[in-house]
Amino acid sequence: MQGTILRGIGGFYTVLDDAGEEYTLRAQRKLRRERMKPKVGDRVEMTPGTGEEDGWLHSILPRRNELERPPVANIDRIVIVAAAAAPEADLSLVDRMILTARRRGVAPMLVVSKCELAPQRAGEIVHQYRGAQVDAMFVSAHTLENVDALRNALKGSVHALAGQSGAGKSSLINALYRLELETGDLSEKIERGKNTTRRSELIPLPGGGMVLDTPGFSLLDNELFDPVELQDSFPEFEPYLGSCYFQPCYHATEPKCGVRQAVEAGEIDELRHRRYVELLEDMKQKWRERYD
Repeated sequence: MQGTILRGIGGFYTVLDDAGEEYTLRAQRKLRRERMKPKVGDRVEMTPGTGEEDGWLHSILPRRNELERPPVANIDRIVIVAAAAAPEADLSLVDRMILTARRRGVAPMLVVSKCELAPQRAGEIVHQYRGAQVDAMFVSAHTLENVDALRNALKGSVHALAGQSGAGKSSLINALYRLELETGDLSEKIERGKNTTRRSELIPLPGGGMVLDTPGFSLLDNELFDPVELQDSFPEFEPYLGSCYFQPCYHATEPKCGVRQAVEAGEIDELRHRRYVELLEDMKQKWRERYD
């Protein structure tokens, strides 16, 4: 049989099979020998237990993608939540999370929450990402503006909400799903208080798809790579890459740079480019120190 790991606690894994039944399994020792640690979201092959005997998790099927912090696999979308009102949106964090998602093969989406409190600011944030090839919208968990549109966009996918503390991730999940869950489990989970989630868990949703409840998703780490590759994660630069005088070009301070000219002409958002330069300098420093 095959299934998907929903959660793991103390060496035991809860797996949902393709017929919708849940089983508690133990991982076979060969996985440990192969240094294959099961992750939430893994597709696995298993044998259910009989009577009081434990079932067994035999193997982990090939992963489409995976993350280390938190340790999850096969995520379709990361919904990055930034607040239009307090706390002030950390768009540098948003940029880094978009970068991490793309390099790990996960589709990023930007949602600006609390739009009812600062509609102009919400529009400004969405506008900054107009050329970034990121699905972006503003929503309100309070007035429910665009909540239906967001739910439809996520329908059938395995997704997680990420972002800085206080951005309204829990309120948004509550607005998206609490009326649809018969057991109310998700409502209870997100109302239990700040920093109480201790492990990652996938929650199946009516109509298909799953939402990931996880701690520490704002702590996604960027992998180390040659800084010149950073431009590949900024799609709005692509139309201008061939017009730079210097090759390779970092698009930071170089003269006759097509990207910088596009920024000056208002074709690329200036603030987005400024954060790119800050991230570039940080990566250059880490790249120089990689063997220290």
